[in-house]
Amino acid sequence: MRFKRFANIEQVEQHNSLKQFKRWRQERIRKLKMKDYSFTVPNAQPDIAFLQANRKQPSITWVGHSTFLIQIGGLNIITDPVWAGQMAFQKRLAPPGIQIEDVPPIDIVLISHSHYDHLNINSLRRLGGPRQLIVPAGLSQKLKLKGFLRVKELHWWESIHIHGIKFTFVPSQHWTRRNPWDTNSSHWGGWVIEPVGSRSRRLVGYEGGKTKQQSQTPHVIGASEEAAAAEASPVAKSASARNEAKARISRAEEKQNSGHAPGFRAEDAFAADAAERPVVSDSPTIYFAGDSGYFQGFKEIGRRFPIDVALMPIGAYEPEWFMGPQHVTPEQALQAFEDTGAKWFVPMHYGAFKLADDTPSEAICRLEAARQAKGIDPSRLVVLPHGESWRLAGTKHK
Repeated sequence: MRFKRFANIEQVEQHNSLKQFKRWRQERIRKLKMKDYSFTVPNAQPDIAFLQANRKQPSITWVGHSTFLIQIGGLNIITDPVWAGQMAFQKRLAPPGIQIEDVPPIDIVLISHSHYDHLNINSLRRLGGPRQLIVPAGLSQKLKLKGFLRVKELHWWESIHIHGIKFTFVPSQHWTRRNPWDTNSSHWGGWVIEPVGSRSRRLVGYEGGKTKQQSQTPHVIGASEEAAAAEASPVAKSASARNEAKARISRAEEKQNSGHAPGFRAEDAFAADAAERPVVSDSPTIYFAGDSGYFQGFKEIGRRFPIDVALMPIGAYEPEWFMGPQHVTPEQALQAFEDTGAKWFVPMHYGAFKLADDTPSEAICRLEAARQAKGIDPSRLVVLPHGESWRLAGTKHK
């Protein structure tokens, strides 16, 4: 059987050959002996009663890694469900924020791509509820062969409406493989979740500390327009812009004190009380970025959608010579956040598994150093512990 092979928008070399992998593994044996894993992402006591009963308030609960329970518009949504106790031969660094037995019935499952740390079949089987799967193009047949029959696959920029919520599959810069023969046979990307009609709200981002406005009716294309849009889009002509953005990020990294903010410890990022979280909206637009290297597509996503909350990866970036094309650094994640024009940033894709050579502490400390270097208001970074539910309409709404 011949597979269709999917590609990124920008021409980048993915460092995923066996030779490159062996080089990294040899380097890693030396590096891991010098790494400090004493810090782990803390777990908050989950409000299971609230999560089980809630069908009105929008909320985001971080289970761990790239797994979130998102409640919006009366739907229970899970992103990239992974409750596995280990990944390859590495044990999980911190337990999931919610035990899978306590998860409320799931209406929608969003999959960003097929890598094992984002799609765990056993976890998917154990979730209760109707479980409508929405997945990247090329992945539905594999899941149907596993016994999942309620599967809908989308290409980039395609959307589906379910009970008043619109789900749009958006690009990322990554790749896929679950066995040696299926490389890039399914696509990869992120998801924008927005209540239908929410675009009448015009206050959607920040510029220089002030709220900026975006168009109320961004154009969203379907699969039939994908090729033409890729040809005409400024993203496809963005090599010089991409190099300029990466140069800005490199300059910002050089200004930081070896990737750490003076006097800042990783523990400090989790000092905020859940009751003090920002109030977002009764009908927020949420962007789940999945996995991605830095690319100009973040700007295009921001142009098309008025994003309130961006769930952005910050881990598995070291060594950068190997991971760079597929995983953003914390500094690049902040640049991507600014590119999208989102109001709030929630870091993810760190703290659960040893997927690369960076530690949870390093990722959080570099993120804080980059925030200070860019002058981003600290209230716009919402660093969640595992298990906390951020009630986006505020805690006063019972």
